Amino acid sequence: MNILVTGGCGFIGSNFVRGLLLGQDPVPSRVVNLDKLTYAGNPANLADVAGDRRYTFVHGDIGDEALVGRILSEHGIGAVVNFAAESHVDRSIDSPEPFVQTNVVGTLRLLNASRRHWAGLGPGAKEAFRFLHVSTDEVYGTLSPDEAAFTEETPFAPNSPYAATKASSDHLVRSYQHTYGFPTLTTNCSNNYGPYHFPEKLFPLVILNALDGRRLPIYGDGQQVRDWLYVEDHCRAIGLVLQRGRTGETYNVGGLNECANLRAVKLICSLLDDRAPRKNGKSYSDQIEFVADRPGHDRRYAIDCSKLQRELGWKPLESFETGLAKTVDWYIANRAWCEDITSKRYARERLGTSA
Repeated sequence: MNILVTGGCGFIGSNFVRGLLLGQDPVPSRVVNLDKLTYAGNPANLADVAGDRRYTFVHGDIGDEALVGRILSEHGIGAVVNFAAESHVDRSIDSPEPFVQTNVVGTLRLLNASRRHWAGLGPGAKEAFRFLHVSTDEVYGTLSPDEAAFTEETPFAPNSPYAATKASSDHLVRSYQHTYGFPTLTTNCSNNYGPYHFPEKLFPLVILNALDGRRLPIYGDGQQVRDWLYVEDHCRAIGLVLQRGRTGETYNVGGLNECANLRAVKLICSLLDDRAPRKNGKSYSDQIEFVADRPGHDRRYAIDCSKLQRELGWKPLESFETGLAKTVDWYIANRAWCEDITSKRYARERLGTSA
């Protein structure tokens, strides 16, 4: 199978591409990575596999239907995995329109090009073709402390411009399945963490700010609860859904690790205290600083991923403790990657917290 991955230079996309090329199922004949290289897209994320003969990078926009159509045809694409998205909630609050353009209009045009390609395939290839759309648990809204976790049947109730645009794209994908018989799959995941996470996000921000002696900003009271999913566990789930998921279905992917933001930050500080202790002997947790909460901040997310476990036999391999330790170790060992981004791609003073 030749696979088109959109947004493959981003955090989750690059981990997925690397997994495919290093042996994660399904093992592809070719991986084509289409990425617009906006602020969070970084070709350096895939430097270790860039020389693989099965890998092709194309700089472009999912909203360019002609380009997408040529890629699908020229490379004989048998599956599309769509990671391409504007994904930072704070940015969507500041400026919603880019999120509409990429997440809604871009997804629509990607669907259009993919459906035309699929319609022209021979019987066997047409039956095997899949379009997998990667989405978020934020489309479901927020939960109170005692509410049951989100399931695939939870009504959409997005509370940020980002979440609203992702909900819109999910609806578009579903409509193409039901209207045209186009073979789609959708995954809705909880908060990812792990290697190559862009430094404006909570975990890398905390790690890097701590090591630099800067403040560790926590929104509000820090009691917002998230279900943390190690990125490689997420990528394995996507591979399973692509291989064996039932077309037209949605699969929730969660880490089974609900944790309040403040507790997660303190766990990171504790890991750093052991691995890179401060010269003054104090804990990095002394650098925690509470800041004004962001508008409309969802209080709790939690994912029920029992459908994925039951139907496809998936389970996370990393606990929160082991995944967090791997993440901290990766950022300590890859300061050059981090410094390149913070110095050249994104002004340090603009970095904020997000979860």
